[in-house]
Parts: sequence; structure tokens; C-alpha cells
Amino acid sequence: MKKKAAFYTLGCKVNYCETESLQTLFEQAGYRIADFEEQADVYVINTCTVTGLSDHKSRKAIRRARKRSPEAVIVATGCYAQGEPEKIKEMEQVDLIIGNRERENLPDIIDNLQRGSVLDLVTAHGNNESFEILPPVRRRGRTRGFLKIQEGCNQNCSYCIIPKVRGPLRSLPPDQVLLRARSLVESGSREIILTGIHLGLYGADLEAVTLASLLRELETIPDLLRLRLSSLEPSDITSELVEAIIDSKIVCPHLHIPLQSGDGEILRKMNRPYEPDEFLYLAKWLKQEIPGLALSSDLIVGFPGESEHHHRRSMALVHDIGFSRLHVFKYSSRPGTRAVTLPGHLPNEIKDERSKEMIKLGEILSSEYRKQFIGTVQPVLVEKVVPYEYGEGFTPHYLRVKISSEIKGLHWRGREVKTLILGETDSGLTGEHARCLKRP
Repeated sequence: MKKKAAFYTLGCKVNYCETESLQTLFEQAGYRIADFEEQADVYVINTCTVTGLSDHKSRKAIRRARKRSPEAVIVATGCYAQGEPEKIKEMEQVDLIIGNRERENLPDIIDNLQRGSVLDLVTAHGNNESFEILPPVRRRGRTRGFLKIQEGCNQNCSYCIIPKVRGPLRSLPPDQVLLRARSLVESGSREIILTGIHLGLYGADLEAVTLASLLRELETIPDLLRLRLSSLEPSDITSELVEAIIDSKIVCPHLHIPLQSGDGEILRKMNRPYEPDEFLYLAKWLKQEIPGLALSSDLIVGFPGESEHHHRRSMALVHDIGFSRLHVFKYSSRPGTRAVTLPGHLPNEIKDERSKEMIKLGEILSSEYRKQFIGTVQPVLVEKVVPYEYGEGFTPHYLRVKISSEIKGLHWRGREVKTLILGETDSGLTGEHARCLKRP
């Protein structure tokens, strides 16, 4: 009987992409992939450390795995494992800690593991390390697929621990990107989401390669309907990149660009390399160049030294930009970052209050953005079908749509269905198959 391996992922899209590659690695080694809630021989927890809550969730997942299968091999990998291996050791719940490097032979390492003590294989990142090559993902029947093409970050924002746990900039060579993209399409993916820690600097460590040039190459892949970019830093958005997006027939009109704060003083304390008016100009330029652009963002509230005045300026800028979606984070102190030493750390009550305000504003802006599509016909890439009831998927603008249906609709899955948008829900839109509309 095949051994079973179960996986649990916390954090960003890069982590989820890596987990899928690790699952493929275990399948190639003869394992059957099990649900995390099932009994398994091996549990791999891909951890996150972007906030203190992420650390807590990572530890909780480790304890759950050990409680479920006391005799199983428990593996901690990912960013929390890379940054705090000693704290994981102290839990006395894991058998192997491996971090974010050298996981290509993980099944063999587990097969040769000596039980009874914790094997710590975490090593510090070096300046000359290469891109970690995990197997291409081949998940049959998945409409959307994630493709990690870039690793590491050199920006060193004062609040962020990620450069320490992810290391320097590295890029997957274009030929490997194309190979993996074709593999995803052959497996059924019609949309590919390009991911990376600092995606906009893809190719910075390669010769004559940029994200824009890569997009033009990916455009040539047959049967690839959509290409989506996960996140871009404001300073990485060049005229060349915008031209590549405009010229493309498959790059989605949706960009996620972290703002983090709308106040110049706080941005400088964060070590963010732009001013609020520069970000506002960028947003207006992008919306002018890319009609209907969905522009989403991240924002941190309660950063050390943030006054009510700073918070109000952030609220005003967010309103003026009119984001299509806003992800709000309460500042979380990360040991080893410069922000820890800054004066003026705020109590949780103030951070909670400002978070609620910013989230409410984000919800209002999201609703305003969604409403402009009511009465229009949009292509919806269907991911899920409930026969004779509805199909569900996303527009190119990353809006979730539920399409009512009186037909079985199974042929919709993996296809773009022209949909008349009829209304709005709390988190998306509702519609009707345009071809099913009654004609007068």
C-alpha cells in the first residue's frame, strides 16, 4: 500500500505554489496525497511568518498534525521554519525542519530519517544561491494554476522579515518558465498566475530578460486564455511593462500594487521608496492606459509612530485612488526588523479601530467598482459548476461571478462563458449566461 502524505499551507500565493510542487515531488516518489484532516504517514506544514498571527497558526497546524497521527513524520518547511527553527524545535512536535531551501530530495530525506530527534536542515541564504528547482505542477482539472517564477527580495522594508527568510533575488530562466507554463496548460489550466516574492524584478539576475519580455513569450502558448500577475511593487512598473500588458490579448486588466501607507512620513519610516503623490499619479496613469483596470492593494495600519493624522491621510489617499479591493493588515512586530526599534508602538485597541475603519472603506470602494459592471456582458472563466443551478468563476478583472443556469452546464468548466452581469453580492457579482437571454 502506498504511503500517504498530507500538506497544510499558510501564507502567500508563493507558498501555495511551492506546496503544489512538493505534492508533485511526493507523488513522483510513490506517495498518495491525502487530505490534511486524514490519517497520513507524513505531514508537511508549509509555514508563514509575515505576522505574529502567522507564527501562531503555523505552530497550531503542527500540533494538529501530531495529535492526529502520533507516529507520523512531521515536517516543518517554509518561512517560519526558515526564520525560527529553534522555536519549532522547542515545541517537540516535529521530526524535520527544512526551511525554504534544498527541498528537491525531501522524500528521500524522510525515508532515511532517524526517528527520536529533530533533524534541522535549515541553512542561511547566501548571495550566490540559485533558484530552487521543484518539479512542474501537473494538477489535472484545475482551471487556474500558479507558477512561481521569482524568489527573494532586496528591498528591506523596515517592517518586513521576508528578505531574511527568502534570501536574495533569483529568477527562474525563461525556458523553464515556458516549460512549466505549457505543463500547466496541458493539465487543464486556462489561466496562469505568475507569482514571486518581488515579481516585478523578475530577470534582474539574468541577462537581457525582464518581466515584460517574459509576458511576450508566454503570449505564444496555445490554449492559454489568461495570464495574471500576482503583485507588483510601484517602483517596478515601467513603460515597457505597461506596453506589454496593453499589447497582450491574455494579460488580465488586474494589478495588485501594495501601497502600505498613504502618509509620506510613515512611508519613509517603512523604507518604502515612493511618496503618496507618486503612487496617486501612478494609479491614475495606469487607469488611463488600461481601461477598466482593477487595482487592488495592501495597507498596514498602526505602524509605529502612526498618529490619527497619518491614518486620516491614508484613508483619504485610499479613497482618492479608488481601489477595487483592499487587503488591510494590522502592524505586527517582527523580531530582527528595524521597525521593532522605532518609538511609538501603538496599543492593539487603536490598531483594531483603525483596521475596522480601513476595511470598511475598502468594502465601499470594492462595491463601487463592482457596480460599474452591472448591465454589461463579461467573459467568466468558470471554475465550478453545480448542474442545473449555477456556474462560478472570475472575470479578467478578478471579480467572482455566480452564473444562474437552467442547464446542466458541465461543459462550462474551464471555459470562458459570456455573462450578462445582473447584480452584486457582498463579495462578487451575479449574472446570467448571455446566450440564454430571451429575445423580444
